[in-house]
Amino acid sequence: MGANNGKQYGSEGKGSSSISSDVSSSTDHTPTQAQKNVATSEDSDLSMRTLSTPSPALICPPTLPGFQNGRGSSTSSSSITGETVAMVHSPPPTRLTHPLIRLASRPQKEQASIERLPDQAMVQIFSFLPTNQLCRCARVCRRWYNLAWDPRLWRTIRLTGETINVDRALKVLTRRLCQDTPNVCLMLETVTVSGCRRLTDRGLYTIAQCCPELRRLEVSGCYNISNEAVFDVVSLCPNLEHLDVSGCSKVTCISLTREASIKLSPLHGKQISIRYLDMTDCFVLEDEGLHTIAAHCTQLTHLYLRRCVRLTDEGLRYLMVYCASIKELSVSDCRFVSDFGLREIAKLESRLRYLSIAHCGRVTDVGIRYVAKYCGKLRYLNARGCEGLTDHGVEYLAKNCAKLKSLDIGKCPLVSDTGLECLALNCFNLKRLSLKSCESITGQGLQIVAANCFDLQMLNVQDCEVSVEALRFVKRHCKRCVIEHTNPAFF
Repeated sequence: MGANNGKQYGSEGKGSSSISSDVSSSTDHTPTQAQKNVATSEDSDLSMRTLSTPSPALICPPTLPGFQNGRGSSTSSSSITGETVAMVHSPPPTRLTHPLIRLASRPQKEQASIERLPDQAMVQIFSFLPTNQLCRCARVCRRWYNLAWDPRLWRTIRLTGETINVDRALKVLTRRLCQDTPNVCLMLETVTVSGCRRLTDRGLYTIAQCCPELRRLEVSGCYNISNEAVFDVVSLCPNLEHLDVSGCSKVTCISLTREASIKLSPLHGKQISIRYLDMTDCFVLEDEGLHTIAAHCTQLTHLYLRRCVRLTDEGLRYLMVYCASIKELSVSDCRFVSDFGLREIAKLESRLRYLSIAHCGRVTDVGIRYVAKYCGKLRYLNARGCEGLTDHGVEYLAKNCAKLKSLDIGKCPLVSDTGLECLALNCFNLKRLSLKSCESITGQGLQIVAANCFDLQMLNVQDCEVSVEALRFVKRHCKRCVIEHTNPAFF
């Protein structure tokens, strides 16, 4: 029977093609649960499936021996040392020692319980799988193949792992998704390839060319991509709203390509529709680059510039000129940002809800007063490590931003119980408070906070000289509060 199956496969596989691509770093040889479940089907049914089911993207161990199709051997795809490959081809012959084939030879009488689930339930289960696991499921049987390529499951592609050849994986996947609409993948809206260090400009160019409906792109930690690739994506994907290039050290700007700028009509205004932009750890971003970003991305509402160490107050001035709708802004660890920069940020007024200026050592009470005066709807403020902040700044903040819900003033040695008292008497909705390493804080200040802020859910007093009695007082009055501390006597 095995020999006959092999012959039948050889006759049917003559028109198939073999395209290989690295998709997963997994090299587990153990048969999956899906494979075990298929083994319980009837012999004739499974034999038919094995012979006739095409494979969208087989995720297989690198040691799996090559096999022959109608055109010859695909050993060039499976002989890559130390990598797992995904191949678009017809199924392997039954003579392979694949776990699925071995299980299929055992006589079974009852249908697997998972086969009794309706298609809708199966699609719902598949929706929780990452892309590489979804491709594995597509190899199980014909029904799973059809379900795994349901368009509803391919609005998102998620690939992770440092060893994955992402460029080739994206090429294979987009080619398969473009079968119904040649050269264009209209269903794909989200691509997440964070941490895939082998991603290059070529992979991003594939996305830009094939995915005009892309709305979300996350390439954090992919340090091999450059400005040109990002320009291609934002120019060819007009609906892109969410872009995460954090850790992409070569990215210095976000702009349209020159060709796209020429083609756009004057009514378009040469704008980019991005609303969420994360450029954390883009160390080479400078004021001029931020100026270009602001001029093209005027619809920004969320902007994160953590550890963009070359930015200054001048860059923030450019930002406020063009981007008046920002709700969340982070300039943490931007050591050149000072009170003048906060004066510019204060121009956002009531639209600003989230602000992080952690470890901006040049910020003092003056800058905090600017923000507190004009940004009355501020909900979150992280001022950790701003050593120029004192009780006067905290008092002004508490009186003007009464709806504050989260405040981090850790490592501010000049803040004492006096500032905490003003905070407690004005910000009753406070839920999260961090006072880590505040040397002037005592148990008295904590008791005042606990007696007034009943909704407090998190309190950080690590490295503070606070008594056990004060911590117990907080626990009694704020039942839901989680206390982070360094006092071994309190538990």
